[in-house]
Amino acid sequence: MSERSIDVDLTRSSSGQVVKERIYKWLLFACAALTVFVTVAIIYTLARDALTFFDMVPAAEFFTETEWFVTGDGGNFGIWPLVTATLIITVVSAMVAVPTGVAAAVYLSEYASDRMRSVLKPSLEILAGIPTVVYGYLALVYLTPALQAIGIPVGTFNLLSASIMVGIMIIPMVSSLSEDAMSSVPDSLRQAGYGMGATKYEVSTGIVIPAAVSGIFSSFILALSRAIGETMIVVMAAGLRPRMFDFSNPLNNLLNSGQPMTAGMVNAVTSDATGGSATYLSMFALGLTLFVITFAMNLASDYVAARYQEEYQ
Repeated sequence: MSERSIDVDLTRSSSGQVVKERIYKWLLFACAALTVFVTVAIIYTLARDALTFFDMVPAAEFFTETEWFVTGDGGNFGIWPLVTATLIITVVSAMVAVPTGVAAAVYLSEYASDRMRSVLKPSLEILAGIPTVVYGYLALVYLTPALQAIGIPVGTFNLLSASIMVGIMIIPMVSSLSEDAMSSVPDSLRQAGYGMGATKYEVSTGIVIPAAVSGIFSSFILALSRAIGETMIVVMAAGLRPRMFDFSNPLNNLLNSGQPMTAGMVNAVTSDATGGSATYLSMFALGLTLFVITFAMNLASDYVAARYQEEYQ
């Protein structure tokens, strides 16, 4: 028996409908092609200007030096102070957002009534609609003084306040996507757990979360990719002073200012550097590096989602 599939047209086949369907098809294709074109154009622009930067500054210096000090059209372009500040903010914001977001998702999926979920979920997602400049203002004006008031010796600009506020910003992404993954777990699995005498907490942590782990992990990666690319909060709350990570006193890195990669890009474009200078073009080298990091994280997310994805009938 031949395994060749047979396509059957189940749509209405009047001549007018055929023309409309073709128009819809090509319009949708144009939208999809436009998104691909924009993506390719962005990558091409970043790569072209980044290669011009590396003609002026050796790539070995950019990726191995530990000092980022930009003055006018020149300076030292070692990326590691910016990378370490970015990683600090990403890790600390994850420590804030991941447990809080997953806990909120478990409550919304397993404990909340339909009426309570209809109120809490939109309320939680309002956080995602707040402009990031407002988060930066709150971190600088309220969160930093609050940390100082409870005895934490943070500076006016510090990575701790910026990290906490970035973590609060990405909580809705973690909770919403995780809740969607948990809600897609079939009720038959829950009923099987209850049939074995498990409590609601045991069903939530022992059945629902493991069954939805691929979706939950994907929400982590997407949220952290958002945290890595955050700009306004870190510019306003973390400061613009690049510091290499101090391994002798890790806590000191959190309490003082730093300059993540996105803040370095803002500093490059708002400085007195002329167009075409190494300082100006460093913005594109930083952007390309940031793109590669987030792209690798998205690939990891896709791999984990495919590796641990559960299929239910």
